[in-house]
Amino acid sequence: MFTGIIEEVGKVLDLTHSGSGIRITIEATKILDDIEIGASIAVNGCCLTVTDYGDNWWSADAVPETMDRTSLGSLTQRSLVNLERPVQAIGRLSGHIVQGHVDSTTQIKSIAIEDDGSYKYTFDLDDSWSQYICEKGSIAIDGISLTVADVDDTCFSIAIIPHTWEVTNLSKKTPGDSVNIEVDVLAKYVERQLMHTTEKKEEHA
Repeated sequence: MFTGIIEEVGKVLDLTHSGSGIRITIEATKILDDIEIGASIAVNGCCLTVTDYGDNWWSADAVPETMDRTSLGSLTQRSLVNLERPVQAIGRLSGHIVQGHVDSTTQIKSIAIEDDGSYKYTFDLDDSWSQYICEKGSIAIDGISLTVADVDDTCFSIAIIPHTWEVTNLSKKTPGDSVNIEVDVLAKYVERQLMHTTEKKEEHA
């Protein structure tokens, strides 16, 4: 489990294709402090398993299912990616519960600089997951724990403070870029429970 609090921004060193999957090698420093084979690391919000590592680098494999669901396929050498290790049980949950299981991707529609130096990012809203997006609700975008500022039928917006803009890859994003989306897992559980209850009532009606 992750929190959506990015630890560092890494750089893609190499991408090796294997059929519809890839092996990705990433330059990093901080997250390598306690790295080991089999460990989980979130890359732009996508949970990947460490398969190899060395001085200032580590590798992971992304299978076809991961490639189909995420924006990892748009990465190139030197792309900057958000990195986070799983939360420790003794740590503070500073963001929200993030599983590293990407639900979908979406595109940045616009970026505006506010008069206080913060940023307003607006994203396209897809019908397949729009029911999980609500004003002041939690969402992970490229693995970053964020709060929805506003939402309408076609898009939603996020307010980005200067610190988040500086320490994540958002500062390198432009309108039209694709990002990974993970909606709040609690919203999905509530929806499933309500559907199950409704189904049971209909069975006994």
